[in-house]
Amino acid sequence: GLNLAAAPASAQSLGDRFKSLFGGGGSEEKPAQAPGEGTGEADLTCPPVTVRAGASTYKVGAPGKEAVGNDLRFQATITKIARECTINGGEITAKIGVQGRVIAGPAGAPPSVQVPVRVAVVQVGIGEKVIATKAYQTTVSMTEDASVPFVLVAEDMVYPAPLGAAADSYVFYVGFDPQSLKPEPKARPKKK
Repeated sequence: GLNLAAAPASAQSLGDRFKSLFGGGGSEEKPAQAPGEGTGEADLTCPPVTVRAGASTYKVGAPGKEAVGNDLRFQATITKIARECTINGGEITAKIGVQGRVIAGPAGAPPSVQVPVRVAVVQVGIGEKVIATKAYQTTVSMTEDASVPFVLVAEDMVYPAPLGAAADSYVFYVGFDPQSLKPEPKARPKKK
């Protein structure tokens, strides 16, 4: 199963929860984590995290309409991202946090919305190479307020620890992935 954390309805503010999970703000404020004692691993580099170009906003329109103008039902945006890494036996486990807002549009948002987020570890350079990728979803309950915060924490991104200087070319990309909301296509029965 996926480990997701939705925004709590308690007195703890969303910002406080995000800070408690990641010790502060966005990606630039979080230093690389040192490996746990007793692992015998070299220095761990926790790649920077950034929002993938073109994937920072998710818009949904009224049924059969384009998500523009008065036909916009809701729009989600990513406002903060953070990461934390640990290493164990040559594998890095990353915890990626995504904080954002869902804003109701003129066409009226449904009572709850699915927010699809994809996290990928990519080796950048000449010809990007995807090391690992996973899709996550969180459900956001909309209110009369018309602007609702959300938090998603992906705790199960695991990938092989890069060797040597290759670690410097790794990056975490985060972004909305509406395609992950669609069911997998069913296999066609084979003709006899």
